[in-house]
Amino acid sequence: MRKRTTTLLAAVWAASILLGGCNRQADSPADGAAAPARGVRVAMIAKSSTNPVFLSARTGAEAAAKELTQKHGVPVEIVWLTPPAEDGQVQAQRITQAVNEGATAILISCSDAGKVTGAINDAAGRGVPVMTFDSDAPDSKRFAFYGVDDLKTGQAVMDELATQMGERGSVAILAGNQNAPNLRRRVEGVKQAAAKYPNMTIVGTFYHIETPQDAAAEVIRVQNAYPQIQGWAMIGGWPLFTQTLLSDLDPKKVKIVAVDALPAELAYVDKGLAPVLLAQPTYLWGYVSVQRIFDKVHQKQDVPEIIPMELVRVSKDNLGTWARQLRDWGFTDVPEEYLKMP
Repeated sequence: MRKRTTTLLAAVWAASILLGGCNRQADSPADGAAAPARGVRVAMIAKSSTNPVFLSARTGAEAAAKELTQKHGVPVEIVWLTPPAEDGQVQAQRITQAVNEGATAILISCSDAGKVTGAINDAAGRGVPVMTFDSDAPDSKRFAFYGVDDLKTGQAVMDELATQMGERGSVAILAGNQNAPNLRRRVEGVKQAAAKYPNMTIVGTFYHIETPQDAAAEVIRVQNAYPQIQGWAMIGGWPLFTQTLLSDLDPKKVKIVAVDALPAELAYVDKGLAPVLLAQPTYLWGYVSVQRIFDKVHQKQDVPEIIPMELVRVSKDNLGTWARQLRDWGFTDVPEEYLKMP
């Protein structure tokens, strides 16, 4: 029975294709009628589907898609093709998958620029424009990049940490994925800024798998190995998505300055262990990028090759304001006590 049903469905499908090919006039709009709007399918390939910053970007992308659909009457869809863990080779495969499955455009944060550049170029060559966010592949044929200036971001992390430490003491750099081009640039920025402070020493740069648990474990391991460390320059906020360091590090002895400030990280500001977080508005990675993709592929507008994102400095002085911004962006896990702050 199942075989007969399957055969019948296949026959109906084949007939519909044949009729559509032979009778295209029937599908054409009547004279004077508007043609149906063609949809826009954006394949979104972030670094890792377990990293909260990329889930935030996905939320922003889906919000932009909904708004654009309502405003222009054009269906805009986000197809989430992010791998569960960072893997540049898997990202390259997902790019090819997106092209083969009919994506209108691709939005990607590159785990390893060297591994995805060829796939990006192939997609562009097959007529599927590619935009990068957060982590670029500058030698590829992507049409635009949206994100912070990574060199300046690293410099800002170090300058803020120097202020918190009175411009003296030993510092460690927490650096995530060693192959990520954006993170390498941030490390370079930290080291450049550190050269301005003769009484500060960098004991090392430490890489790790980009999960909260792995990052926190690396911080604790390094802190035990180098008990003289008084400051952490975190070019990503990975370990702050757990509460582990709040109990394992003493804010009177160690200070942290990190990139990103999502709801789970705000307790570190409140408790004084991370007096300053430099927030990337990660929601906007998705929201702004999808708007720019729509501008290019549907509106046929020119889009700047580099679209700068500005960091937001988050401290106790504006913790309440930032918490409410996160809530307004759709985050449902913002602690109530921070929403009530001035």
